[in-house]
Amino acid sequence: MSDPTGWKNIPIGGLIVESGNSHDYKTGSWRTYRPVLDEEKCINCHQCWIYCPDSSIMIVDEKMTGFDYDHCKGCGICAEVCPPKVAAIKMVLENE
Repeated sequence: MSDPTGWKNIPIGGLIVESGNSHDYKTGSWRTYRPVLDEEKCINCHQCWIYCPDSSIMIVDEKMTGFDYDHCKGCGICAEVCPPKVAAIKMVLENE
């Protein structure tokens, strides 16, 4: 049987009280759409990296190499800020 007073131990508002732990919480399963990179079109302007609210853009040696799908929520900001003439990022349904 569960503890009927257990709810009293939950912080108000369901807060996460320990700091620096966002990497431990994989939130990518929330996605309906996921970003896909066309590496041939990418000019490495890093606009996607600057605007990504989840720090899900992976950069290696100053080149955009892909996405951290464990933490990407599929908001589409990266695709929106990718320069229109380049359009190196497109959003596709998660199950595609």
